[in-house]
Amino acid sequence: MSNSKTTGITSLPADIIESHVLTRLDGQTLAAVSCASAAVHSMSETNHRLWSDVCHSTWPSTSGEIVTGIISGFSGNGHREFYSQAFPLPSPDPTIIIPTSSPPRGDKLINLTSTRLISAVDIYHRNKLIFTKTEETETVSGWFQCSPFRIDLLDPKDMVPTEIPHPDQDATCTSLTNDMALSWILIDPNSKRVVNLSSHRPVSVQRHWLTGDVQMRFASVLADDNHPHSELVQGAVVVNCGRSEGGEMQVRELSMQIEDMDGKHLNGRDSLVILQRVMEGKRGNGVNKEKEAKNRYKKFEEMKRMRRERKLRVEETLDTLSVVFGLSVFAALFFIFC
Repeated sequence: MSNSKTTGITSLPADIIESHVLTRLDGQTLAAVSCASAAVHSMSETNHRLWSDVCHSTWPSTSGEIVTGIISGFSGNGHREFYSQAFPLPSPDPTIIIPTSSPPRGDKLINLTSTRLISAVDIYHRNKLIFTKTEETETVSGWFQCSPFRIDLLDPKDMVPTEIPHPDQDATCTSLTNDMALSWILIDPNSKRVVNLSSHRPVSVQRHWLTGDVQMRFASVLADDNHPHSELVQGAVVVNCGRSEGGEMQVRELSMQIEDMDGKHLNGRDSLVILQRVMEGKRGNGVNKEKEAKNRYKKFEEMKRMRRERKLRVEETLDTLSVVFGLSVFAALFFIFC
């Protein structure tokens, strides 16, 4: 009786696997295959060009000299490490963590090592690249640390032309939710840590009733551990698009801000504290990250709504007590002097 022969991917010659199999996989599939096979894992670990191509094809903004130089300082297979940090959402989901009453950790306990942040941004429409840019932001000046955190990738007079038809009605904006994709990777060159603060797909698309401008919002919900009750914040990426004379969309604004649950923008220092903790934290497995990002956003918006309602009830109660107190004082004075 003849012995059964080994079948499967590992039965192929190593050079065939590397040059004709692994090169056809996207990053998520390649990572999954690497975990399933020790042989493939060894190949992907040593093949720097393989993961370099994956990163550059997934995020064209990473192919520039600035990002490439930073990745070269990563230990081991730098592009593989970069992908493992930049692709999945931060983990765990902060919207399901029960807030604690522990005291805030405080800014003084945090050693801010970031002196600059690198933004690597790519926008796609139906898998076609329409915008890519790398931007450097200094983080040490007093202006940055005290002012509201905001990174703008376009000057007020700049605009990015596209071939996308401008939606004429609110209903046509729905297609943009599935057609548009955005990646905003923040890189800390000092710590060699990165995080992607985009939900990949828009969590909301709105059309202004008067001007017709379209606003797309991509978001990532983060935990503010510096707050005494571990409140949530939102890394909001906003894309505002106007209408060209030919009827196509023009990207006129592309910015990122950090907002708290009251809709207020955090300053640079507080935002940097949160971002540094997120970069140092764990990452998810990347499975269904678009769905998870939208679920987090919906929970965040629901928590904001409940928070507003609680505040309104408290304010209404205080107003009622103030009126009752005022009337009581007036009545007491009336009986005293009359």
